[in-house]
Amino acid sequence: MRPIKLIVKTNSEKYPIIIGKNLISNLSQIFKKNSIKFKKCLLVLDKNIPKRYIKQISKSLKKYDVYKLIYSADEKNKNQKNVSKILDLLLKKNFSRDDCLISIGGGITGDVTGFAASLFKRGLKFVNIPTTLLSQVDSSVGGKTGINTSQGKNLIGSFYQPKIVISDVDFLKSLPFREIVCGYAEIIKHSLIANKKFYNFLNKNITNILKLKSPTIERSIYESCKIKKSIVEKDEKEKDLRKILNFGHTFAHAYEASLNFSKRLNHGEAVILGMKSAFEFSYNKKFITRKEFDTAIKHLNNSHFPISIKNYFTIKNINQIVSFMMMDKKNSSKNIKLMLIKKIGGPIIEKEYSTSSVKLFLKRRLINQNL
Repeated sequence: MRPIKLIVKTNSEKYPIIIGKNLISNLSQIFKKNSIKFKKCLLVLDKNIPKRYIKQISKSLKKYDVYKLIYSADEKNKNQKNVSKILDLLLKKNFSRDDCLISIGGGITGDVTGFAASLFKRGLKFVNIPTTLLSQVDSSVGGKTGINTSQGKNLIGSFYQPKIVISDVDFLKSLPFREIVCGYAEIIKHSLIANKKFYNFLNKNITNILKLKSPTIERSIYESCKIKKSIVEKDEKEKDLRKILNFGHTFAHAYEASLNFSKRLNHGEAVILGMKSAFEFSYNKKFITRKEFDTAIKHLNNSHFPISIKNYFTIKNINQIVSFMMMDKKNSSKNIKLMLIKKIGGPIIEKEYSTSSVKLFLKRRLINQNL
């Protein structure tokens, strides 16, 4: 299957997303073809990337002066300390704004590296080579970068678009199955908020997608990126429309933070639980019909997915969860803003609710899972 190319056009940058196989063996040619010029680059590499891929990348970049920084990518290391490590190395090696910073890893690596690129001399060329399904379909598209703090997730960051995104599906073969599920969470989210036809395709092909069968996996990545691209182009800085991409995420980020970003619940699993909560809240508020609700929940109850928040939390955790929800970037008052859904494929609506109503909802979900 030949590589697929999408062009993202935002107010600040126009850049391609290239999806295909064996792309990392041809990086120099890809850069040349897309007019990305530099002499020196720093690779920020997730430490879990297999050595065979690093060898391919190094061989492909032999015409450049290449420096490497190995990064231990997890939510606890997504912090200012690791951004400073990148910035210090760039300064030590005398990088200029005409040089390049390249992220090779998942969403955490991309977020930290992209944030460092936005800070270095007020903007360094940034290339994103996402290696996980989650990052290929979501975090690599749209220019959001950032780090976590003790107060919550992604509260410090910037909007900074890459010069190119190169999504090599060969990387996915090296991932544990749990990481494939993690990425699928964002794929299904995109279909739920924007494209019922794509949702029907996923419903029919979920088994082949989770097994990374071609061409279903390439089409899933492409369609997912296409949805996010169309939203980002209309609202780069998340002033309005882009907020729909946060469907399920207000709950999800709070679930992650309440577990102190434990590996018990990774981001994609939290998103699945968050979307379930958002569907349940939407149904309780009579925004969505029972038929649509049952259809979506049946898909989200796939045996490979986390089933219930009861597996992670008790009533004792409610105040902590809600306190993290209050810190969400979308909030501008004492209430909690939630992205809720009217039907599969959209529209998504933004509503505000008091902390007491959200606490009551969570209490009911933790006591009894039957609606």
